[in-house]
Amino acid sequence: MSFDAKAFLATLTELPGVYRMLDSNGSVLYVGKAKNLKKRVSSYFRENLSSPRIAHMVSQIAAIETTATRTEAEALLLENNLIKSLAPRYNILFRDDKSYPYIVLSKGKFPRLGFFRGNPDRKADYFGPYPSSWAVRDSIHLLQKMFRLRTCEDTVFSNRSRPCLLYQIKRCSGPCVGFIAADDYAADIQLAAMFLLGKQQEVTRRLTKSMEEASSKLAFEQAAVFRDQIQSLHQVQEKQFVSSSKGEDVDILVAIREAGQLCVNLAMVRGGRHLGDRPFFPTNAGDSEASDACAAFIRQHYAVHPAPARILSSPLPSEEDTGETEVTLAELAGRPVPVQEGRGATHKAWIEMAMQNARLAILARNQATAQQEQRLAALQEALQLPESISRIECFDISHTMGEATVASCVVYEGNRMKKSDYRRFNIRDIQAGDDYAAMRQAVSRRYDSIAGGEGAAPDLILIDGGKGQVSSAFSALADLGLTHLPMIGVAKGEERKPGLETLIFPEGREPLQLPPQHPALHLIQEIRDEAHRFAITGHRAQRGKARKTSTLESLPGIGPARRKALVARFGGLPGVLAASTDQLAEVPGISREMAEKIYSALH
Repeated sequence: MSFDAKAFLATLTELPGVYRMLDSNGSVLYVGKAKNLKKRVSSYFRENLSSPRIAHMVSQIAAIETTATRTEAEALLLENNLIKSLAPRYNILFRDDKSYPYIVLSKGKFPRLGFFRGNPDRKADYFGPYPSSWAVRDSIHLLQKMFRLRTCEDTVFSNRSRPCLLYQIKRCSGPCVGFIAADDYAADIQLAAMFLLGKQQEVTRRLTKSMEEASSKLAFEQAAVFRDQIQSLHQVQEKQFVSSSKGEDVDILVAIREAGQLCVNLAMVRGGRHLGDRPFFPTNAGDSEASDACAAFIRQHYAVHPAPARILSSPLPSEEDTGETEVTLAELAGRPVPVQEGRGATHKAWIEMAMQNARLAILARNQATAQQEQRLAALQEALQLPESISRIECFDISHTMGEATVASCVVYEGNRMKKSDYRRFNIRDIQAGDDYAAMRQAVSRRYDSIAGGEGAAPDLILIDGGKGQVSSAFSALADLGLTHLPMIGVAKGEERKPGLETLIFPEGREPLQLPPQHPALHLIQEIRDEAHRFAITGHRAQRGKARKTSTLESLPGIGPARRKALVARFGGLPGVLAASTDQLAEVPGISREMAEKIYSALH
């Protein structure tokens, strides 16, 4: 049955909320938010729609579900959660799950200057967010040079008996050993905070005054320190060739469509300093306009990240979207957050920089895509595969002398590593150190569901290892009836040097050694190295977990009291291991039967 829009619209509320459009299969086509649900949903059923893409979506609607909320801000948060969890086909999707880094100044007598990533709290002062970790570290370096603040952890700071190298190179004033008074250090902290807030002129004025006072008291060494700080500040201001003397907090958002790509570029200005930018390439964009991409980004990004004082957007979202967005951002931030075009010379320069960087990001992305496609084509030709390669899965085994054996499976798809499909397998029930059995178990566990008709099968399987590992992996595929899946092993060359790898085939074909500069070999090395990294990271985590857990803690029937009694009697695990059943039974709280169980469990 076709969707009866008229009847449905008659039942809609005029409250704010979220709407979900579904097709005949119950799949979500689109998720949106509205200040007025009835007005917004009705706009989809008028004669002249904004684009053919929207018209095509509306033609597939079989049902619409709505959720009313109390405010637009609540609707924005709900919309963002639903978009991320449902990934609707017609929503422009941005992957922006990473938290942004901050500069942190801790509390206390001698606060620490540091790097922070996470959710800020009230235990310290935070400045940012910054678009990248590089921007934070560069700013920390500048602050060290100008104000000589400590960056060491509290445990290091409280246990030093002499100053570290940073004091020697004049990047720290040595508060750990009392080389600076607490009041003087607090003054430096205050100047650093003012600098981060964009009050450079006030910082310069205070430093100049301090320099003049020191000179009048003939404290020329101290005056020279203030002079150097002023010179460093001037050098920083000169480097910020596109800066604002107003100390503004602004996000610059631009969207352009070129060379078949839609790029949204976000640049950040904090305290009047331009901190760099970050490009985003949305999915499900279709033929969407750049203004639609800006509107979608603002809704999704600022639902989870703090909004600045203002947002400069080029192009601006539609008038309706801009108005609703400003109201919603004001609710979230507790203050007005205007979304505007760049008007002054500085704002226009920021937008032009963001545009240029968006074009460079598109160029780099297209070049990288072309390179990856070239490498995949070279790999298909080298392996003489009848069909093109899209998805590659690679296995590796990691352990330390058989302890905590972990297998990894990493995935390459869509011209990039697809981390959401990575898997690790904790290998069990095999002889310690048996790599062949570990590989067989990992491959069996990975492809058991594929044999049952579930999941995506790879176009090529890589095995990090030689003939033994490849044979074990292939026998696991044979048990599952999947020997039609292409597989090769990557055996390390002489002295394990990159470029000397040999490709091993399971069906008896002669091994293949590609030239060191072959693009297919470079792709294989990249995927193999990622599998190794992922395996060894998992192995170290398992090994660390196992070593943190005492053997005594795993003994049946042994609680904290009995464990304490055993340690007190025998001095620790080695003593317990050396004890006989009779000696164990002599410990208070340990019966003869319990002693036999302990001895049996440990030997």
